[in-house]
Amino acid sequence: MVRKAYVAVNKPTWPKPDVKVEAVRAEVESKLAEIERRHPELVKFTGGELIRTGDDAAAHVKSLDRAVTDANLVITITSGSDGMVKTIGMSGLPTLLFVRPYAGHAWGSFSEFAQAGNKADVLASSDYDDLDVYVRIFHTIHAMRNSKILVVVPGNKPSRESEEFSRHFGTTFRYIDYAELKTAYERTGEGAARKEAERYMAGALRVVEPSPDQIYRGIRFHLGVKQLLEREGANGITMDCLGGINRGDLLGYPCVSFSRLDDEGLFGVCQADLGCAMTQLLLTPFTGKPGFLFNVVLDTSRNEMIQSHCTAPTSVRGIGAPPAPYILRTHLETAEGAAVQVLMPIGEAMTAARFLGPKRLVTFGAEAIANVSSDEGCRTQIRTRVKNSQKILNGFKGIVHRVSYYGDYSDALVKMGRLMAFEVIEEG
Repeated sequence: MVRKAYVAVNKPTWPKPDVKVEAVRAEVESKLAEIERRHPELVKFTGGELIRTGDDAAAHVKSLDRAVTDANLVITITSGSDGMVKTIGMSGLPTLLFVRPYAGHAWGSFSEFAQAGNKADVLASSDYDDLDVYVRIFHTIHAMRNSKILVVVPGNKPSRESEEFSRHFGTTFRYIDYAELKTAYERTGEGAARKEAERYMAGALRVVEPSPDQIYRGIRFHLGVKQLLEREGANGITMDCLGGINRGDLLGYPCVSFSRLDDEGLFGVCQADLGCAMTQLLLTPFTGKPGFLFNVVLDTSRNEMIQSHCTAPTSVRGIGAPPAPYILRTHLETAEGAAVQVLMPIGEAMTAARFLGPKRLVTFGAEAIANVSSDEGCRTQIRTRVKNSQKILNGFKGIVHRVSYYGDYSDALVKMGRLMAFEVIEEG
């Protein structure tokens, strides 16, 4: 939910002394209503009060229902509105200032406010269609603050990283034990799991290594996870999967489950990687597509990167889109379980990113140029061409996981960073 506010002084001088404030507000209201009609699944505007004094602005901030308000949209009508706009921005909610030509000068001071690390951005434009990207960002903010992620690690003790992400974005994390996964697995009916495993195998291009029982266990694990997420009111899960496999804590490999969760617009994230989980929470709602969490493999001699992992979504063009072809394999590092080799689209732009804590996000663009089949690395592998592989190598930070999405979202990430107060760093 996005709260609107219009700002105009009582005695205008700019854009002109006799500006018809109420007529302007009615015109903008009509345009915003049309945007809401075009994107009913993405945004709901509320409010629309006219703020004319500093006291009005303070009262407006006090009236904000923070439990349901995701962001502020402020529209100036006259000059002299800087202080009132800043007061609303200081509410702490993400605040977008929309300034049409001649509608005051608050864009200057509010741009500085945004540059100081506040959750703020400015759109100065005569084209209302330029608000469309922000509509998707508002939707993303709503999705992040209303998401709940289950984290499965030994000792199920919350980390400082999860607490920092929760404070900044509003995301809820619940740490659970492997025993809860085991219980969820055992609660799932064997007959339903075997029937779904047969359907899943029939949809594959081929089955290479895994036995029907290994695939069945992966599917049964997935159905158990789905039921667990539903009971918990959660929309994502991440776990120390390799550790759990090596310790015998998992009754089925999670690779198939993560692929299918991502295809459904939920989140299955490998190796208890909260930075990548939050990256997916950021970009999947914005793009409407699932992300591919991958290990980085660099080849600076060719200015290329191979994106490699043993699980990948198939509906990479959009949630609910026709799946890319997939092959059922074993998990490469252990030669056990069921994993997925997805044949990704090639010849298309990709955007890769990762949160390094809640205040920094690294990103780079790439072009998918080939699918790779290799007995080294992981099962799904995409060869990509990057802008500057040496720069990526020299400045690399964090673990070797990134998340990629089909499409170029570099400009949108900068806007998200300003409105959600995180730094966007181009890796290469």
